[in-house]
Amino acid sequence: MRRSSTDESTYRRSPSPPGKEPGFAHGGPFFGLHASPGPKAAQARYTSPKGNKYVVFYLDLSFIFLLELKRCSMARGCLQGVKYLMFAFNLLFWLGGCGILGVGIWLAATQGNFATLSSSFPSLSAANLLIVTGTFVMAIGFVGCIGAIKENRCLLLTFFVALLLVFLLEACITILFFAYTDKGAPAVLQIDKYAQQDLKKGLHLYGTPGNVGLTNAWSIIQTDFRCCGVSNYTDWFEVYNATRVPDSCCLEFSESCGLHAPGTWWKAPCYETVKMWLQENLLAVGVFGLCTALVQILGLTFAMTMYCQVVKADTYCA
Repeated sequence: MRRSSTDESTYRRSPSPPGKEPGFAHGGPFFGLHASPGPKAAQARYTSPKGNKYVVFYLDLSFIFLLELKRCSMARGCLQGVKYLMFAFNLLFWLGGCGILGVGIWLAATQGNFATLSSSFPSLSAANLLIVTGTFVMAIGFVGCIGAIKENRCLLLTFFVALLLVFLLEACITILFFAYTDKGAPAVLQIDKYAQQDLKKGLHLYGTPGNVGLTNAWSIIQTDFRCCGVSNYTDWFEVYNATRVPDSCCLEFSESCGLHAPGTWWKAPCYETVKMWLQENLLAVGVFGLCTALVQILGLTFAMTMYCQVVKADTYCA
């Protein structure tokens, strides 16, 4: 017999909640059987592993970022330390150049335009050498200071190259000096002969206008080293055209004592006396040169270290 519509309505199920599907779609029991899960459950089951992978990837990325940040902070700390050390070094370097330049200007103003013992090279005076040296040292120190403060790679490299050229020039001069002196007595005698001739030419400028520097230099040398003339006190006879020497050659200084008898004058030649003094103090000169070289090497080390630190900081922290 056919079931009526009224009977059928009594067996209707109540509507399922939203998002739920009846029967096999929901996976609920039906006649003791379990239905397979629906597509949403399957999607939820397979998306959870992907979420875990995303979390692991995020943690790894955060860890790498923290490591890079720590490395960047360490590089920046090293850069700051080298920066202040190099600034202090170049500040002292610059102040030293200012002092040398000031002494050179003072000598040029007080000792005249020709403050040298050599007549062949009038520009190689003590004042001019100090002025050139002081200006160059000031320029190098200024470039180093600005390069350290600004952390400018171009200025740091310029400072390094300039200081390296000075260091190589000094090394070449030292090597040539020792190599030339080792050639034997003839070469040394040739140099001595040329130097004495040039100094004797400079004696004729003694006491002339505009040569206050040369006059004072010879007076100081003859008084301090107790010598007279280049190779002998007779060198002054050609200058004065008479048997006379400057008053600085006298054993006991007095006015016009150079007109007295030769027994009241110093007999030692100034060239040999000064040469012997330099040989006796060669160790001190060597120590001074070594200290200068160490200071230059220290400046080169600071410059190259800071240059590398700036490059690393720009690479990792850009």
